[in-house]
Amino acid sequence: MSEVKENILRIRERIAAAAARAGRDPAGVRLMGVTKTVGDDRILQAIEAGIDIIGENYVQEAKRKIELMGKGAEWHFIGHLQTNKAKYAVRLFDMIHSVNRMSLAEELNRRAAAAGVVLRVLIEVNLGGEESKSGAPPEEAAALIRAVAQMANLSIRGLMTMAPWYDDPERARPCFAGLRELRDRIAAEAIPNVAMRELSMGMTDDFEVAVEEGSTIVRIGRAIFGERK
Repeated sequence: MSEVKENILRIRERIAAAAARAGRDPAGVRLMGVTKTVGDDRILQAIEAGIDIIGENYVQEAKRKIELMGKGAEWHFIGHLQTNKAKYAVRLFDMIHSVNRMSLAEELNRRAAAAGVVLRVLIEVNLGGEESKSGAPPEEAAALIRAVAQMANLSIRGLMTMAPWYDDPERARPCFAGLRELRDRIAAEAIPNVAMRELSMGMTDDFEVAVEEGSTIVRIGRAIFGERK
């Protein structure tokens, strides 16, 4: 068994244990393999081991990988997306996790219409308040969602956040709980064209806490592929 496959099995066990602690069905949590700078052979090993979502941070790097590997898994964009890359992103990715401003949403909607697709998106929220991280402020998220919901070629599926890094993952819990509570408030508005199904939150250092707080997609790089070169 490859090291990558062993790592994936170990992570799935930890996801299942975290879900059990929260009284959740572990089938409600999807494991994304984050592949920034990861070699092609290790990505293929992960897909063969059952990873069905690949997360990429850079459009050009993803384009090369998708052309090589095909669409055996879903490809999700999780990085900061420049508006001028939207025309490529709508053709490459099954979901964009990082819609954080109206200008980007408008360009994605325009490019998706031209490509004849309805693009699944998540609204990125900066709950940690860190200037170094992207994301709409939580107090502006609902208004952004109401506006994006009117765009015919975007389909809002939920929210994404990146918690601040802490030595103790428990310190990230308020961030994850805050995203879940925000999701619940927005879902209660029953906005047309909005399905608040997904909470993309939790990474290698804190994914178990994120699962306990309701994450539906955890974004794991190092714990699957090892330290980034």
